[in-house]
Amino acid sequence: MPDKKIREWEPENFKLEITTHWSFPERGAWATHDAKWKGNWSPYIPRNILLRYSNEDDLILDQFAGGGTTLIEAKLLNRNIIGVDINDVALKCCKEKTSFKHEGANGKVYIRKGDARKLDFIPDKSIDLICTHPPYANIIKYSDGIEGDLSNLNTRNFLEEMKKVALESYRVLKNGRFCIILIGDTRQNGCMVPISFDVMNIFINVGFKLKEIVIKEQHNCSSTEYWKINSIKYNFLLIAHEYLFVFKKTGF
Repeated sequence: MPDKKIREWEPENFKLEITTHWSFPERGAWATHDAKWKGNWSPYIPRNILLRYSNEDDLILDQFAGGGTTLIEAKLLNRNIIGVDINDVALKCCKEKTSFKHEGANGKVYIRKGDARKLDFIPDKSIDLICTHPPYANIIKYSDGIEGDLSNLNTRNFLEEMKKVALESYRVLKNGRFCIILIGDTRQNGCMVPISFDVMNIFINVGFKLKEIVIKEQHNCSSTEYWKINSIKYNFLLIAHEYLFVFKKTGF
């Protein structure tokens, strides 16, 4: 039986995005979605990705599962998904968020503690779609020093480790399928640090082809008012976008 505590199971008046500019002022609160996991992405993002780049019964991978947003959407849309995270708190959250029962939501969810740099338990060329939202270096720290947690690394070390993530992504993905990641930038000493484009180039360098670049607007940032004052005082622009990179594996 459907969970009576849940108000809505589908987004109202949902339309598939058709341009390279995505904006979701209302982040989405259907099913078990909420904004409690700091930095999690709007469920509109994985919903668009799953509907456009996968089919029912496909096997999806989210190797930075976090609060479980992608896992919820996969279950609702009848995709099977492996959710990986190195943080036990995240894994607990994922299990709670995906434990619902709802008519028509038949996707299987497999939750696994693991390291995105070393997915030994996933065979070569077995994944139909990668849909994930990695940390942006140490902009948000998701743990207090868990070994292997990339959110504890500075930008330089984070980018070095993302090379391993890219290699594993390429290995596990089927030929002709897509790897899609959302990532943003930061500032240091008043200047932009283009983490997103550095990550883009890392994935290209391991063999992926870049199919799309989507600019995703950021809304409802909790520190906006504070930074608004400082942006005027110190003369810099507020970062109000992230990049969604759509990579395709074209190798044999």
